[in-house]
Amino acid sequence: MIRIRPAGPADAPALAAAVLRNREHMRAREPYRSEDHYTVEGQAARLADGGKRWFAVDGEELVAVATLSGIVLGPSHSASLGYWVDARYTGQGLATRLADEVCRAAREELGLHRIDACTTFDNHASQRVLAKSGFERIGTAPRYLHINGAWRDYHLFQRILHDDPPPQG
Repeated sequence: MIRIRPAGPADAPALAAAVLRNREHMRAREPYRSEDHYTVEGQAARLADGGKRWFAVDGEELVAVATLSGIVLGPSHSASLGYWVDARYTGQGLATRLADEVCRAAREELGLHRIDACTTFDNHASQRVLAKSGFERIGTAPRYLHINGAWRDYHLFQRILHDDPPPQG
């Protein structure tokens, strides 16, 4: 049974194994990665970068990752969502489960107001995930990210989690 849980520093070996195993699967959707990225040390540094991560695990094997990055408090109380699913587990609703869990945690645990996400124009599967998870398309960003050797155009999405004012402090 696949379960979703928060990531921790001790997960670096499992994350390194997962990114290495999915290197070719992710190539079309990822920026250039140095060889260090695929090591335990590289993933340990990534886990310490300030983002919040959730893993989907099947037994002890990590099979999907969702990340909230660029967390900004103050008047925006927002973050960006990214995710990927192991090649053997695509098309099973796992990305939607992850996105839903991250949005729940972002609202209930972090108090965030808004989550944004983006996809390349041709990533229809990810666009379906975002739609199922309550995201709406809000625009287009030409040459937004340098992915797989070229600047790529992206669709931009957001999900408003609540309209409560941010905490005063």
